Amino acid sequence: MTLFGLHWIDASILIAYVIVILVIGRAFAGHMKGESDFFLGGRSLGKWFQFFLSFGNMTDPGQATTTASSVYRQGAGGAWLALITLFLTPYYWFTNVWFRRVRLTTMADLFEDRFGKRFLATLYAITTILMAIVGIAGGNVVALKTLQPLMVKAPAEYSVTEQQMVADYHEFSQLRKEHLATPLAAPTARYELLKGFYDRGELQPYVSYLSPVPFYLVSSLLVAVFVVLGGLKASAVVDAVQAVLVITISLILIPFGLAKIGGVTGLHAKLPAVMFNVFGGDRASEYTWYSIGALLLVQFVGIVGSQASMTIAGSAKNEFAARIGAVTGGFSKRFVTIAWCYCGLIAIALFGPNLSDPDQTWGLLTKALLPVGLIGVMIIGILGGKLAVLGAGSVVLSGLVVKNLYEPLFPGKPEKHYMFVARLTVPLVLLLGIGVALYLHSVIALLKFAIVLLVIWGVPITLMFLWRRLTETAVRVQVVATLIFVAVIPWSIPAIPTLARSAALTAMTRERVVTFEARASAADVALGRARAEGALLTKTQRIEPVSLYFEDGVVHVNPKDLSSPKTGRGLFRVEVYVLSLLGVDVAGFNAAGLLTTRYVVDAAVPVLILLVVSLLTSPTDPTRVAHFYVRLKTPVAATLAQDAIEVNAGYANPRRFDHHKLFPNSNWEFTKWDRQDALGFFGCCAFVGVILLFFKGVLALGG
Repeated sequence: MTLFGLHWIDASILIAYVIVILVIGRAFAGHMKGESDFFLGGRSLGKWFQFFLSFGNMTDPGQATTTASSVYRQGAGGAWLALITLFLTPYYWFTNVWFRRVRLTTMADLFEDRFGKRFLATLYAITTILMAIVGIAGGNVVALKTLQPLMVKAPAEYSVTEQQMVADYHEFSQLRKEHLATPLAAPTARYELLKGFYDRGELQPYVSYLSPVPFYLVSSLLVAVFVVLGGLKASAVVDAVQAVLVITISLILIPFGLAKIGGVTGLHAKLPAVMFNVFGGDRASEYTWYSIGALLLVQFVGIVGSQASMTIAGSAKNEFAARIGAVTGGFSKRFVTIAWCYCGLIAIALFGPNLSDPDQTWGLLTKALLPVGLIGVMIIGILGGKLAVLGAGSVVLSGLVVKNLYEPLFPGKPEKHYMFVARLTVPLVLLLGIGVALYLHSVIALLKFAIVLLVIWGVPITLMFLWRRLTETAVRVQVVATLIFVAVIPWSIPAIPTLARSAALTAMTRERVVTFEARASAADVALGRARAEGALLTKTQRIEPVSLYFEDGVVHVNPKDLSSPKTGRGLFRVEVYVLSLLGVDVAGFNAAGLLTTRYVVDAAVPVLILLVVSLLTSPTDPTRVAHFYVRLKTPVAATLAQDAIEVNAGYANPRRFDHHKLFPNSNWEFTKWDRQDALGFFGCCAFVGVILLFFKGVLALGG
């Protein structure tokens, strides 16, 4: 017996999980005494809850989908999209202390506290809500694309149109294989026609029962119910359950996959050696040493921009809990990221390179490898990840709406009134997330966009903690300029047909045919290209053109008519376009060059604006600034009463901790490390090295 393509055992596991989630929400409903309990868990969460919140915030199963998809496209180097924050983990040892010591509720409060004006707090709340809605939409899309392959129709139930779509998919897969194998031959008209449908995601090897709107509505309703009932503590408990599920679903595909392809030896036999290269795959890869460096740069300057940083660290009962939770959650994520990478490699060996929608890699692996029962576990792992991330995210958003938008407009209301508004906010933002999800196409493009969005607020927040001379005017100018540059223009250009279809903007990189020497594989020997494995062989590879300016590529307006105009899809790469206006030959860039351009420009521009404009504008009230920094350097006391005494002592003597400054009598607020700072930082750095060696070792197994 099946239910929408699921065996009754798998369907039963899913139903049981939904019931458990609702019970958790109901169990914590009685613990919500006020806003502090709802938004910050009463600032009482210890090391374990901090670990689960951090791990859950960093490691939603949607990243398993995006990482496996990225690796499927480009080899092991594709894992850097998720793994790059490994190098930032030692940084968390300090940032979580900052967010705990400021003793605020939302990130927007930080701007009002530091500059004494509400404008930036309001702007932060509005823009972060909009960006978080995009993130919620991404969670919807990832979960849908992962679960769709698990709930498929039997071929006997296909309509005529569906039968034709599946047939066209298989035809395109064969034509593409032939096209890439003959680098000097021109593409056929039939190949170009089917490629248009493929690029739009309109060719699939199956037909799913799961359609977007019903799935988004039902799953979002479930999130809304348990969050409204239980707040942040309920989300933390769900994160704890989810941590176990994430580890489980990250590992269970690997033994089944290796068994099917002949173990690690079979994996290496089926894949070219470049697919196991940590720094990129083949010559079409986006991930080289320089593009990975650019990705690290933009993450470093932007990573603290998320409201979740304040929510998670602010809920800790002390600084050590905040620190330990952040770094242990971060390092745990890196190990499961390596497992996701391995699953992506297994997918290449199983399915070949021609999946119509690589975003469905994880779901297709589950369908192909797991038995009844474990498919149900995988479903609740993916769905539960969406619930955990959206649950914590919606608590964060409700805090911004109530504390920084609603309460300033309607002050003096009873706390119950504000709690009602907070709870009402949750389903509203989830509903908006559904609307955006129906517009999105690629989860990889979305993840790249989310990384860029963090610099809008991440750069000024970082400088706010480090540079006394930063001014409110500079932050206003930088935020508005960066928002237009990295968000408004990239979303607006594709929505204007005249621009999206412009010949200049639909330009492509030049197609290249590269020749290189490589060691012969078993497949090369079987095809008669070499006498023995390991022999030097000259190979030729076609690198097809990609869109210069549009993230999701360029397609014909009418995919059935190759003479119809071309139009760009997805976000517009304004950074690359600006370089072209300066005379740079961007058409000669490879995929890694395009990615590097985007991230370097997006990291550098906000920093330059803040530094220059701050030096040209009047400083902030020195008393307010002094109070901010003395509080930032005052350790959190064991009790709230003692903590208030220590903070007031700092206000009375703002220079109380000046002897800790690394650069005395300057505007830079770097401080000398104590024993805990040094041991924690260098310990984290050492563990970064351990994980990199582990990653290399895993990739070398069987090679």
